Amino acid sequence: MKFNTKTIHGKQEHDKAYGAVMPPIYQTSTYAQTTPGEHKGYEYSRTHNPTRHALENALASIENGEFGLAFGSGLAAIDAVMKMLKPGDEVISTNDLYGGTYRLFTSIYEGFGIKFNFIGMQEAGNIEKYITPNTKLIWVETPTNPMLNIIDIKAAATVAKKHHILLAVDNTFATPYLQRPLDLGADIVMHSATKYIGGHSDLVMGALIAKDKEVADKLYFIQNASGAVCGPQDSFLALRGIKTLHVRMQRHCENGKAVAVYLANHPKVENVYWPGFTSHPNHEIAKMQMSDFGGMLSFTTKGNDFEAAIKIVEKLKIFTLAESLGGVESLCGHPASMTHASIPKIEREKTGVVDSLIRLSVGIEDIEDLLADLEQALR
Repeated sequence: MKFNTKTIHGKQEHDKAYGAVMPPIYQTSTYAQTTPGEHKGYEYSRTHNPTRHALENALASIENGEFGLAFGSGLAAIDAVMKMLKPGDEVISTNDLYGGTYRLFTSIYEGFGIKFNFIGMQEAGNIEKYITPNTKLIWVETPTNPMLNIIDIKAAATVAKKHHILLAVDNTFATPYLQRPLDLGADIVMHSATKYIGGHSDLVMGALIAKDKEVADKLYFIQNASGAVCGPQDSFLALRGIKTLHVRMQRHCENGKAVAVYLANHPKVENVYWPGFTSHPNHEIAKMQMSDFGGMLSFTTKGNDFEAAIKIVEKLKIFTLAESLGGVESLCGHPASMTHASIPKIEREKTGVVDSLIRLSVGIEDIEDLLADLEQALR
């Protein structure tokens, strides 16, 4: 089954009760049992819910995995992966990643005795230098947030397997439409399904997908024991979003390219970070492991002027100044004061998150309107 068909039919079936084409919203906390321990597959909705189960099957299908898990947020999904570790374990993570992930790692799990090494992974060979007998997980984000760095998943997987270490990949920016990390050797894929999976800025959700049953069983236990699950209404909305993921991503990619080219030729713009440029570091790796380059990009204005960046995002009209990304509407953000404010300034700037950096999530509006909006704001 091809990807575009999987988004609509992958691991899905019509409702057994009445043949409903879309899985119904099973808004229930518990289920009747005929005798203690005997039920129709569901006993309590923290453990299993038919609507969430349908979503988890769809997530597994589009990532070419066997097991899907849905959570109340992307951070809840990451938290579940971290709970597979114990005090004294070490994690190697990219040094350019979402600020919320960095905060979870440093402000919570470092306090529980987990050690984190934040390193540049654009050269995958760099990972091996930091592996110790205590290293249990490699955490990769590619493309990274917000610098759009590209990390070679297949090369990272080779290192991970050599040392019997788990490899988890945050695939939020690329989505399974553009990139499927499990096919490249990853053990776990994570999504902030709030973003492109849902696609309409109307839910908050996280997801994990795995191929290996042993890994999945550990995550299922944590999901149930910790209870950070999503509800049936959000599961229904995410399922609806998945069914249009492929057509939305086509337009995100088209518009993203047009905006990137426009900004790269603008006299007030210093740098544009978008993996589709041949000048982008690891562009060839992006071509190899992605089918297109997505709708996310970042840029800096000349002079690295904080005030100028703030004025630009305030003046934009079609690009809404807001947290998040991946919806049908275009969004803009200022990472240094928004999504990445939890990362110390000295650490932010080492990876390029300077005060003039603006991040764009390019939506699916008419491209002429988007370019006109950028022109008036820059002017």
